[in-house]
Amino acid sequence: MKAVIERGNISGIIKAPASKSVTQRAYAAALLHSGTTVISNTGTSNDELAVLRIIQQLGAEVTTSTAGLSIQSNGVQPITKTIDCGESGLAARLFTPIAALSDSKIIVTGTGSLLKRKMKGISEVLPILGVNIIGSRDHLPLTLLGPMRARSIALDASGGSQLLSGLLFALSSCATEPVIVKVNNLKSQPYIDLTLDVLAHFGKEIAHNSYKEFYINPAKFQQKDRITIDIEGDWSGAAFFLVAGAIAGSVTVNNLDVNSRQADKIILDVLIAAGAMVAIGENSVTVSQRPLQEFEFDATHCPDLFPPLSILAAFCEGESKIKGVHRLFDKESNRVESITEMLYDYGVHFSVEEDTLFITGDEKVQGTVIDTYNDHRIAMAAAIGALRAKGPVEILDAEVVNKSYPNFFEHLVSCGANCSHIE
Repeated sequence: MKAVIERGNISGIIKAPASKSVTQRAYAAALLHSGTTVISNTGTSNDELAVLRIIQQLGAEVTTSTAGLSIQSNGVQPITKTIDCGESGLAARLFTPIAALSDSKIIVTGTGSLLKRKMKGISEVLPILGVNIIGSRDHLPLTLLGPMRARSIALDASGGSQLLSGLLFALSSCATEPVIVKVNNLKSQPYIDLTLDVLAHFGKEIAHNSYKEFYINPAKFQQKDRITIDIEGDWSGAAFFLVAGAIAGSVTVNNLDVNSRQADKIILDVLIAAGAMVAIGENSVTVSQRPLQEFEFDATHCPDLFPPLSILAAFCEGESKIKGVHRLFDKESNRVESITEMLYDYGVHFSVEEDTLFITGDEKVQGTVIDTYNDHRIAMAAAIGALRAKGPVEILDAEVVNKSYPNFFEHLVSCGANCSHIE
């Protein structure tokens, strides 16, 4: 699908979709929980649906009720030999350790760009825990021969926090004695906070020493027969509309927890630093357009903000600096390439020096054709930038937004954007 967007101001109120980061973790916890879990306000993105399929492939029974999704489980008891992670990197890194809890041979696979993304750390850590890996050790598909045996381990988390999250879920399920996970160079720390919060909600409190050592002590866990959890709104998806309000009108995003642990909530600090008008309510944020100034921001722990922040910087007076480029290489696309190509097509001056992206704002952003590189966040960023372009903007393969935000274009149109879709 191609989306064509014309320049124009927007104004409206939208509801943020469910946080897929929280949803995927809640599904993992529900699978590992012996009993019933009821989850409300779940999302329908491709990534979330992939994880819902995975927990069923690993033995959970899922039914729909008036209260939400009801998940009945007795731990990992696979009913298939293969789990399919779709294109979700989090699903692959989260559920590979979880699947390894089984004593059955399990194949972990995926589709599309996920098959090209490195699964850093899995082949180093799982064998220490008694899991044999057959075939490729750095990319999906992976064949696992468990079961995992809990013991203290060390992990290099310089590539991100997702594998650590998977290990914390898996070890908290199989440990019968205290174990310690030592972590070096942790990136994306706020996502570990989400993992710890979900585990605690399910009665599994894990202590840590400044995120360098995590203490799993099953003697301190509390067994609960029935657990309910309501999924909060997604700051990652909301960030695009908050930037849209800052550059092209005014947008209110509801269903946002302003006390959330989500990493991308920090978008508020950047918008305020850039001079946008930001009003924070009890569960909503309104951002309105004002003259914007350059900003500096380190996105090392929240790399998903790079695409919307790149568009924000394109309309700020002066040169903005976004640090953390090294976190962009192993995403749905090589985001160094896809972001800079988007900026180039828009006619925005930029440069990349070492670990920093420099962007000089320009009111002469031009109409163009944007290649999304099959990356949902590039499609959404390009759509927001189109609101201020001097001519029409065509966004190729715009349907990739379904990976995380299926209603993105519907919400954009509801705010007054002139957007048409061509199959």
